[in-house]
Amino acid sequence: MEEHVAANARAEGLAYRTEGRDHGSTFDIHRLLHLAGAHGRQDALLDLAYRANFAEERSVFDPEVLARLGVEAGLAEDEVRRVLADEDACAENVRADEREAAELGATGVPFFVLDRRYGVSGGQPAEVFTRALEQAWEGRAVRRAGAGAGACDADGACPV
Repeated sequence: MEEHVAANARAEGLAYRTEGRDHGSTFDIHRLLHLAGAHGRQDALLDLAYRANFAEERSVFDPEVLARLGVEAGLAEDEVRRVLADEDACAENVRADEREAAELGATGVPFFVLDRRYGVSGGQPAEVFTRALEQAWEGRAVRRAGAGAGACDADGACPV
């Protein structure tokens, strides 16, 4: 499976290491991602963490590497170190994410949710994501069109 993901990444011109990577709990990374999200830096940190883990020889499971990534993403070092030192900091946010992922049907990673209605599991080729995004977009257009006809409720929830 890992080779399949690597082949898809390489086909898109992305570096992806399958050998020599560390493995472990991503809980601390997710806690730090919540801190980054509060400062509008979540995408930057996620990009750096992915690059470090999948393309470079830096372990995102090493607290020092993770702290440097947080700072590199634009977070204040003292805040990064405070979150990493306190096991409870942002932990409930991560647990809420885990519950939501389970409710959405995610059973592994990667798992992508589009419009809270469509899921793409695994490292898929770009064409699969393109089709899923088009389907999600078309579904939104249909729901919006039906809203005037009473198909959706006042909160925008529409029957499938």
